[in-house]
Amino acid sequence: MKKEMSADVLRKKSNCWCISHADKASFLIDGAAYFAAVADAIDQAQKTVFIAAWDIDSRIALLRGDAASDVQTDLGSFLNAKAKRTPGLHVYILGWDFPMVYAMEREWMPIFKLGWKTHDRVFFHLDDQHPIGASQHQKLVVIDNRVAFCGGLDLTNSRWDTPEHRLDDPRRVTPEGDPYSPFHDIQVALEGEAAAALGQLFADRWKWATGKQIAAHTASKDPGSASPWPKNLQPDLKDIQLGISRTLPAYKGRKAVREVENLHRDAVAAAQTSIYIENQYLTSARIAQMLKKSLSMEQGPDICIVLPEASSGWLEQSTMDSIRARILETLSAADKHHRLGVFFPVLDDGKTPLYVHAKLMIVDDRVAIIGSANLSNRSMRFDSECVLAFEAGEDNRVGEAIANLRNRLLAEHTGRSVDAVASAFTEEKSMNRIIASLSRDSGRRLKKLAYRRSLPVDGAAIVKDAELLDPESPVAFDRMMDRFSRDGQDQSKVSQMVKLTGVLVILIGLAAAWRWSPLAQWVTTENMAAWAGVIRSHPMSFVIVMAVYAAGGFLMVPVTLLVGVTAMVYDPVWAVLYALSGCLLSALSTFLAGAVAGKQMVRKVAGKKLNQISRQMAKKGILTVAVIRNIPVAPFTVINLIAGASHIRLKDYLLGTALGMLPGILAVTIFADRLLHTITHPDLINALIAAGVAAALVAGNLWVTKRLSRIQEKKEKQ
Repeated sequence: MKKEMSADVLRKKSNCWCISHADKASFLIDGAAYFAAVADAIDQAQKTVFIAAWDIDSRIALLRGDAASDVQTDLGSFLNAKAKRTPGLHVYILGWDFPMVYAMEREWMPIFKLGWKTHDRVFFHLDDQHPIGASQHQKLVVIDNRVAFCGGLDLTNSRWDTPEHRLDDPRRVTPEGDPYSPFHDIQVALEGEAAAALGQLFADRWKWATGKQIAAHTASKDPGSASPWPKNLQPDLKDIQLGISRTLPAYKGRKAVREVENLHRDAVAAAQTSIYIENQYLTSARIAQMLKKSLSMEQGPDICIVLPEASSGWLEQSTMDSIRARILETLSAADKHHRLGVFFPVLDDGKTPLYVHAKLMIVDDRVAIIGSANLSNRSMRFDSECVLAFEAGEDNRVGEAIANLRNRLLAEHTGRSVDAVASAFTEEKSMNRIIASLSRDSGRRLKKLAYRRSLPVDGAAIVKDAELLDPESPVAFDRMMDRFSRDGQDQSKVSQMVKLTGVLVILIGLAAAWRWSPLAQWVTTENMAAWAGVIRSHPMSFVIVMAVYAAGGFLMVPVTLLVGVTAMVYDPVWAVLYALSGCLLSALSTFLAGAVAGKQMVRKVAGKKLNQISRQMAKKGILTVAVIRNIPVAPFTVINLIAGASHIRLKDYLLGTALGMLPGILAVTIFADRLLHTITHPDLINALIAAGVAAALVAGNLWVTKRLSRIQEKKEKQ
């Protein structure tokens, strides 16, 4: 029996935060349209500009090629100039306080370029008020609480592109001038009450992250002023209602919000004829279960899923793509009635894949969901997300606009006109057969995704619990952080499995580097021996090593890397002495830098969460420092800066650092010595000795950390 689609998929307080009115709405396909529209709207701002981002880059050009004028449109300069010439304008930028693993992919020191160097009415803050491992993933821009943008696009590097996705577009370059691959995403522009609601959402987030309320007079709109709606942007819809849904993790007394997950599940359950999905990921177990249930029905909707051919980078391919492959195998097995199509777009040459970063679902041309949320466990339950939902109900205008959006996307992906796609839907009811027809005899097309392809590492096969690869809740590491950052609360033991997993990840990463990076070509035994000979024989050898450690501290070079190199250059005894001296010198120099900079400056660099550790360090002294040195709470340099800005005594800090780091230095030095011996004398006995030494040192280091933790616990109970 054919089911009837509900007239009200949107349900306030269940799958949406609010249902708001919009005077205008426009669907912006790809980054060029979004960047130009947001630049136009900001240029008209009078009171406020709110920007919430997963990533932001002050160097990106908002306008490119013929669209650019003589006015500098790189984001940082654009915002700064706008604030200078508009009295009373306040700009608030809320970014994600990202971990150092992302540092090489992002603008270096955004807090300096978007915070300290800008006008005093431009405020920049890195949001760290989320569980460990979670992220601020909402992508919002709100101008004067009158116009807002929401979708999958950040104002950052490698996002700008046009729907043509030219293979050699000279405008598609990074701030450094390097070309990047074609990129596809979707954003929505809104005017009216719904924009004000997104402004309130941002203000709530800002207060949560900073503890400060945005002043009412700057957050309110002036009804007498003109709307900052982009001048050349034609609305796709006028005078409509839409839903706003969120994901927020449970944190510090705040209850979890799962409106985004509920919305997607309710939309899939209501689908009658078609479900069209574009998404960067497909790893959500709950969404997959709903799709499986739909495919299992004798009568149900066609399901078309458009994904990137592969995620960016070998790590994501080994994890997210691995989970995706398992889910697609499950869906394929459930597709007894042949209603599932899984595709990736290729461009005009018929082989270059288009990277899909969009987060969109269209159901029966009656519901459209667009926002920041991937179909992943993280987006459904762990990260902060925001999506918009358009529902036709009895309003045929909305249904027509949703259908036209789908047709525009399919036209872009198949190289056809929008009219040709619309005509195909009048002649054929099966969406997947239409897509097959549109993709026939065309270079640009939707190509079936071979999800059983080989992966660099099959993470889902190695780690059976996909929750560890795509988490939907905080892991035990979060409780470990609480041990040092909260007073008067229960304190849990550090999970040995978390540490062991970290060791394995590092080893896998090093193995990958030796296998696939230039490291294998230039770090040879002969080169290493030559470098070691030059450094060892230099009369200023000790001074050189100390200078490298000191400079490395300020440049955020991982201290374990410096220790490893030292162990490879010197004999074990000298290596331990040099490495320990270098670590202490680096700790001392960055400690003094933190003391000179002061608490407020360090707070801007490190964030509130890490600054809370400083109070515990000052109270507990040597043992706390020793424990922190054995647990990856934060990068070596950041801990040094925090300590310098805290009240901990320098003597206690250096003794704690020496006590905490000596076991690790010994471990790295002895293992490096055995490893080099194995490389220079490769035989089974030496290999077994090296493996045995590695296992013994890992176990010994875990034991030392455990003992330090117990001592610390006893001291805290006294």
